[in-house]
Parts: sequence; C-alpha cells; structure tokens
Amino acid sequence: MDFKTLDKYLRSKKGVTFDYPFDDKVRVYRIDDKMFALTSEEKPLRVNLKCDPVYALELRCIYEGVIPGYHMNKKHWNTVTVENSDVDEESVKELIDHSYALVYAKLTKKQRELLG
Repeated sequence: MDFKTLDKYLRSKKGVTFDYPFDDKVRVYRIDDKMFALTSEEKPLRVNLKCDPVYALELRCIYEGVIPGYHMNKKHWNTVTVENSDVDEESVKELIDHSYALVYAKLTKKQRELLG
C-alpha cells in the first residue's frame, strides 16, 4: 500500500477530515474533532491507529510491523508499518476500520447525527 492508497481509504470514511496540527508533515485524520489516524509520506510508510488495548497487544505479538504507538499512548495506539511489512493491505484496512469504529462509538448522538 502506498501513501495515495492509504490516504484515499482513510478519507473514504464518513465524516473524515484531516489537518496538520503538529507540523507540515504529519497528517491527522479526524472524525469530528477526534483523531483516529496519523501518518506522513515519509518512508517507510507508517500509520498510527487507535486500538482496543487487548487487541493492540495481540497484534504486536502477531505482526512485526505493529508496534506501540509512536509518540502516542502506548496502551491505546499502534504504529503500523504499511510498506514492505508483514501487515498486508487487507489487514491495514481492517485496522483502520477498527480505529474508526472505536472513535465513532465515542461520539455523542448529536455528533453522529450531524455526520449523517
């Protein structure tokens, strides 16, 4: 998976926006005002994704390409190496879906209604 494909999939989710709150390289994807993914175009391509704490530990045992979230809460975030990794494209998409679902579930009813 390359950056363009990753970006397209992240932005395909309902209500997703992105910005650069930290610098001009790290792109943060949000649902409303809540982060669910962070990435940049730097090589190797990686993405930080929110994750259930127990599942996060399991993924780190299964994949070499999944490590505790870089510069994030290590309990709730994983960094997933997307390029040249043992994490295949379909698994990356599933982890993105999981991250999105966790954050979406925490939105208020009103926020979810505004998203459509």
